[in-house]
Amino acid sequence: MAARMIDKFFASAEAALADIPDGATIMIGGFGNAGRPAALIDALIAQGARGLTVVNNNAGNADSGLAALIGAKRVRKILCSFPRQADSWHFDAQYRSGELELELVPQGTLAERIRAAGAGIGAFFTPTAYGTKLAEGKETRRIGERDYVLEYPIHADYSLIKADRADRWGNLTYRKSARNFGPIMAAAAKTTVVQAREIVELGELDPEIVVTPGIFVKRVVKH
Repeated sequence: MAARMIDKFFASAEAALADIPDGATIMIGGFGNAGRPAALIDALIAQGARGLTVVNNNAGNADSGLAALIGAKRVRKILCSFPRQADSWHFDAQYRSGELELELVPQGTLAERIRAAGAGIGAFFTPTAYGTKLAEGKETRRIGERDYVLEYPIHADYSLIKADRADRWGNLTYRKSARNFGPIMAAAAKTTVVQAREIVELGELDPEIVVTPGIFVKRVVKH
């Protein structure tokens, strides 16, 4: 009976993010604008938490979304694979002034470090970045005929992701390429908050098409 009463819906994005503290580590889904949880990012800006560590594929663009969060000087550190583009001026200005710390992670390594956190993997070896500045200070090992770099998982306090459909248990589906980092970020955080385009009744999602099971999701907002 208790399981049937599980309801992860929140009335607003603001309510779903109200308890995020200063200094939290937050994963934000999206590949550019595809799958970007814009409503959740705006709510995070309004919420006021500061000194955040953000994990994202890039460092924001123009003046909206993650760029607006950085522009509000709420981010202390960012882990990403693609920090600079023509309109990433908020990141660029703060990085150059020393206000924002950057940990540059190759895209495949970034994805695997996030996935490893959700899978309970303690560390892994990858050949990516061996012999470059990104491998300086890291353990390396010769395996077979290749050289590898030891990388560690990235865990988060919160993940903010965007889904296409969700039920009240938090089961999720995604729309095409908007899926990107959503599933692995959902599994890598203590608290996953989802912005869903459509809310459906229990049983409407065929279990065969559920990408993220509700066990990884704590809060769902329709937007």
